[in-house]
Amino acid sequence: MSSRRNPLWLAAAALAAVLWPAPANAGVNVYVGVAPPPLVVETRPVVPGPGYVWVAGYHRWDGHAYIWVPGRWAIPPHHKTVWVAGHWKKSPQGWYWMEGHWR
Repeated sequence: MSSRRNPLWLAAAALAAVLWPAPANAGVNVYVGVAPPPLVVETRPVVPGPGYVWVAGYHRWDGHAYIWVPGRWAIPPHHKTVWVAGHWKKSPQGWYWMEGHWR
């Protein structure tokens, strides 16, 4: 029997398509008319182990207000990868979020 006709394969493929993470902004900017508040000064907890990088917290827009998302320790996906922090950018349409990423 072909794997393409196997119901388990089809269910797994459908589940993967639904759960696969899409880019947060997916090429569409959401503009906010209110400037983000100043960044919160965070106290970093003790690094959990070698190789971890601090990913700073940020304000996200929930549709009504800015909500603080605390920073966290993360392991880079590859050796010599650096974290480029996300940030709010001003444009004539308002403020929009530039997602952080590994480079």
